[in-house]
Amino acid sequence: MSFYAEPAFFILLVPIVVIAMILGMREKPLGRYGLAVSVIMVLLLFSRTPASLAFFVCYLIYSIALERFVLGLFRNENPRRIALYRCALALQIAPLAVYKVGVLFEPDFLGFIGISYITFKAVQVLIETRDGLIKSMGVLEYLYFLAFFPTITSGPILRSRKFVEDMNATRTRDEYLELLYRGAGWFMLGALYKFIGAAIGQWAMWFLPSVIGTATIGSAVMANIVYALAYTVYLFFDFAGYSHMAVGLGFALGIEVPRNFKAPFLATDIKDFWNRWHITLSIWLRDFVFMRFSSAALQRKWFSSSVTTACIGFIINMTLMGLWHGLTVDYLVYGIYHGLLLASCELMQHKWGFYKKHKRDRWFKVCSWAITMIAVIFGLALFSGQVFHNPLG
Repeated sequence: MSFYAEPAFFILLVPIVVIAMILGMREKPLGRYGLAVSVIMVLLLFSRTPASLAFFVCYLIYSIALERFVLGLFRNENPRRIALYRCALALQIAPLAVYKVGVLFEPDFLGFIGISYITFKAVQVLIETRDGLIKSMGVLEYLYFLAFFPTITSGPILRSRKFVEDMNATRTRDEYLELLYRGAGWFMLGALYKFIGAAIGQWAMWFLPSVIGTATIGSAVMANIVYALAYTVYLFFDFAGYSHMAVGLGFALGIEVPRNFKAPFLATDIKDFWNRWHITLSIWLRDFVFMRFSSAALQRKWFSSSVTTACIGFIINMTLMGLWHGLTVDYLVYGIYHGLLLASCELMQHKWGFYKKHKRDRWFKVCSWAITMIAVIFGLALFSGQVFHNPLG
């Protein structure tokens, strides 16, 4: 069963949400119920692929073992704890790395849908345990965090401390009803995005270029531009659609799933765009890659200035983002491209006097917005494979 796509999924949500409503309005914690429901839904998700289910179960056991190991390291002040922690972190990332390499040679290579997102969550727990932010986490709490079904396939990316707080919270009837009301709004908006907005975008991707044709150089260029624009529309409404639905469903289960999109096409520069597009991914990379690299580089004086450090950090950050999507030329170039865009934006904002003089002028904001949108659309053309594998011939 596919989540957020098949009718069976939405039919099953009715009793799931109704029971959650009854428990919530009776001021009962929803954590144990949510865990039970997530187990059932994950079984249904992998019902057609027993090998993926087996791998998923093994991954959960493996991740729980690593998490308990790292917790023990820092509870007991093991003198080799840092070296052992780094080994555990590498082992946590290894299944994703092996899977990404494997699918290059075998499309049905052993893995499971959502392995990229669940790895981000598992890695975050290990890092925050090492930092002392996580002192303890129950096995069932960690299991629920990893297997939480509304976000398991495509995010948004959750944070463990907020998740555990929400799953154990006892809300009043009015507090839960407010959360439920907000969740219903998010879910309905997401459904409109995915089933109307994304459908229109997908139709436009195939219909409009075929009408324009590719008989001449001019028409071929125009057809590709229209395809890129339509793909941008489709991807936004599809991705934001199920992200919004995941937010809404999470609220119904008592988990405040973070917002993943915030009007990205109003962004006036590329930094602003990444603060609005796939927000939970941007924040995760900022916290666990960019900030840690920048801190280490500044402390060890690897580069001559903080601006240079930030520029290198952006390139590393976004290259990893591209590779996380997949080990292909399209994704790698997409990541490097956005890293270079962010580095250029950093240089412009700190070094270009013209920017500092005119950044608040309306005409400058309009020009900056237009350039940003062109850069974003071209980037998504890289992401989709349109640039290197033109679907229009």
